[in-house]
Amino acid sequence: MIDSYNPLNAPDPGEWLELPEEERAMIVTDYHLRHDDEEFEDGSLQIHSVIHVVVENQIALGDEYPVKQTAERLMEEGLDRHDAIHAIGSVLAKYLWEVGKGEASEDFSNDYFEELKTFTANDWLDEYS
Repeated sequence: MIDSYNPLNAPDPGEWLELPEEERAMIVTDYHLRHDDEEFEDGSLQIHSVIHVVVENQIALGDEYPVKQTAERLMEEGLDRHDAIHAIGSVLAKYLWEVGKGEASEDFSNDYFEELKTFTANDWLDEYS
């Protein structure tokens, strides 16, 4: 059973998906509290952790979504696994933000998955470096 999280190492997909959602978020939050030098503002650590959990969930589902393949490709392009999760999470967060502002449909999954298919490590590095 998974009792800790390290985004540099993929959790066993079956064990990950067996964990209750709250436990997944808790171990991701715990990781970031122990390892990040970054200061998280009000609620941002929880949001950060939820994005990690969603991306990890989608990776664990394997070929059901293009997220696992995108993560693997981003790592082949030079990102470590943690940065690949952040890169994918940045695309997801963009769509969530647009939904929140009423600028995108609540069913944005097709657009999100299509964008991931062409999203590169350089796209993420250009945006966040």
